[in-house]
Amino acid sequence: KSGLDPGGAWHAWGMACLKAGNLSSAREKFNRCLKPPMDLNQLNHGSRLVQDVIQYLESTVKPILIADDDYFATLRELEATLRTRSLSLEMMCEGKIQHNSYYQECLFYLHSYGTNLAIISFYMRHDCMREALLHLLNKESPSEVFIEGIFIPSYESGKLHLLENLLETIDPGLESWGVYLIAACKYLQRKNYYHILYELQQFMKDHVRAAMTCIRFFTHGAKSYTDLGGRQTWLLKIKDHLKVYLQEVSRSSGRKKMAFTFRKKMSATDVSRHISTVDLQMEVTKFLHRCESSGTFQMTGSSLPTLFGNNNMKMDVACKVMLEGKNIEEGFGIAFRVLQDFQLEATEVYSKVAKQLVKQQKYSEIRQLLKCVSESGVAAKNDGDNIITRNVNTFSLLWIQDLDNLIQDMDSDENKIQAYVLCNKLRSAYLVSVRQEKTRAVQLVQHVRELAENSGDDVVKAICAQWL
Repeated sequence: KSGLDPGGAWHAWGMACLKAGNLSSAREKFNRCLKPPMDLNQLNHGSRLVQDVIQYLESTVKPILIADDDYFATLRELEATLRTRSLSLEMMCEGKIQHNSYYQECLFYLHSYGTNLAIISFYMRHDCMREALLHLLNKESPSEVFIEGIFIPSYESGKLHLLENLLETIDPGLESWGVYLIAACKYLQRKNYYHILYELQQFMKDHVRAAMTCIRFFTHGAKSYTDLGGRQTWLLKIKDHLKVYLQEVSRSSGRKKMAFTFRKKMSATDVSRHISTVDLQMEVTKFLHRCESSGTFQMTGSSLPTLFGNNNMKMDVACKVMLEGKNIEEGFGIAFRVLQDFQLEATEVYSKVAKQLVKQQKYSEIRQLLKCVSESGVAAKNDGDNIITRNVNTFSLLWIQDLDNLIQDMDSDENKIQAYVLCNKLRSAYLVSVRQEKTRAVQLVQHVRELAENSGDDVVKAICAQWL
């Protein structure tokens, strides 16, 4: 008569029937007020009313004590045990409910009015992980339901190995679980749970991704090359994963293509290249670790570059290796291989090294760098000249005689003139210009005269004018 919603009354009536043990009447009453969810895959446990029903039914089921322990039970526990047995509620000692009416009643309400997450969570609470996994597969639930309902509870309760065993038992190839396992890996990465991630990747036999996780273990948080020196076992693990992957690829190439749909793929060429990178990184780590231990190491920045970074970081590695040894020659061989393997801009790296040497006032080391470059076997004729030309402004910090000696050692007279002009040594530029072939000499001297006029150097301007 008052037009109020009767749902609350039906729910209260249903709960009263439940408490009285009248399960069939309770179903009838709840049918009038409970509704199935619009989306079975929503990430919640359904309506509050359904949760109340499940909560009451679960609280009614008491674990049966094992026979040997009955003697030590209190009177209250024995009374509860007897009452539970009289309702024919039998529970296995490890927690799984078998063939009891309240268990079946929970499933009835969950399947009629609950979400997939609610059903899966119920199975998980009662140690029925296999049933939870099969329900997930049968309903083709999204990966979020797997993460919330199965994966998180498994690793939080220390049952990750049990989960892995069941996944493998249900589908030995793990293909059915591919989407869920990749989602679990992404979740762990977001949470920074890299040790669990690595364990899962090994279980998945996803060797390429496992190798990538090992790279993180090697590099993350390292403050010095002493740190990296103590982490070289991770480099060995990277190699192991990549070698196993190569073996699997070669084995499967002879047979029908295996459907590794969720495992990361990589060409054999790329894998071999990465193995070479790991070998070179081991060499770099040992070298710089030794330099750090011997006290020659000088940190020149907050970041610790490795060969697993971008090209700029790899160039930093090459620079460090050359600068941190006893002399340039000691680290040049490793640095040269870094430049060759990754096809880096060699002149740019050599120029960076040269600038650092100027700041450290190591003139003899600059000469040694130029010597190493010219003797490397792949340097173009003007590479040494280009290093000096590109760094003349920095080189001006050297003693005048040192700078003059460097420029005089250049191969090309044109480059010498350019270098003298860049560091404003116009008289020296004039002296080299007049030694050239007559037509070219005239052009060069005219250019020097113009520069002298612009800079107000009357002496050089007069000399040039007289020669012309």
